[in-house]
Amino acid sequence: MSTHAPGARPRHVTVHELRRMKESGERIAVVTAYDATAARLVAAAEVDVVLVGDSLGMVVQGHESTLPVTLDQMVYHCAAVRRGLARGDGRAHLVGDMPFGSYQAGTDDAVRSAMRLVAEGGAEAVKLEGGADYVDVVRRIVRAGVPVMGHLGLTPQSVHKMGGYVVQGKESEKAQQILRDARALEGAGCYAVVLECVPAELARIVTAQLRIPTIGIGAGPGCDGQVLVLNDLLGMDPSFTPKFVKRFAELGAAAQEAVARYAAEVRGGTFPSDAHSFHSSALRLMPVPAEEQGREEPPDAMGTPI
Repeated sequence: MSTHAPGARPRHVTVHELRRMKESGERIAVVTAYDATAARLVAAAEVDVVLVGDSLGMVVQGHESTLPVTLDQMVYHCAAVRRGLARGDGRAHLVGDMPFGSYQAGTDDAVRSAMRLVAEGGAEAVKLEGGADYVDVVRRIVRAGVPVMGHLGLTPQSVHKMGGYVVQGKESEKAQQILRDARALEGAGCYAVVLECVPAELARIVTAQLRIPTIGIGAGPGCDGQVLVLNDLLGMDPSFTPKFVKRFAELGAAAQEAVARYAAEVRGGTFPSDAHSFHSSALRLMPVPAEEQGREEPPDAMGTPI
């Protein structure tokens, strides 16, 4: 149900609006989506932020990690989501992920990549993984006019370095480093930071010490906002059951049942029915002679016409 006054156009969510929401204690709802149809759905649901994540490498493309995703692919999916949002109420803030290899090599590459996501993909901001090591990259992108969302904790692009998809910051020393990284990103100009798969106690401390919003995923209830992948919250893949995901529907099972019913009706000859067919009472067709179709009579076994 809409929370907006009748006839009022909802306020577009900008980086400044997100800061205001943190200051006023309003929770921020973020959904990761990858195409125009999904974007229209989440826009109608009045989410605050839509993230086009490089997780599309796993969710859409079927890879085992996000590493194979290219910048061209991210631009493509961002543009599709932007078109979907344009058909909605215009409220949601659009963020595009910077994929592996698009910013690690240096600040010049990073700025060019960010500009492509904005100019070609229609993103309003970009998200990149990493802490203090990427302060210069963040500063350069922000200086170029592109807002940056940070990402700490479990950073999927560093999965090999971390030894797998495991909770980060459980030990005091590593937790302290995440806090230092968060403050460094804020100082470099990030307008928000994602905290992924860190202890709830750490996420609460980081959130309290930052002036910018924290967006949690597997980080407990103490963050300023939360993000989930649309496919996960809809239960599109029943086999994917991480602790941090709550399934708000079971559309995967429903979709499978619907397709099975469709296949059964096609095989049984009950679909399509007359109700799904087009008709013309004036249509009169005569058989077309073979010679008018430009076809020759089939040859006999010796290769000569019969």
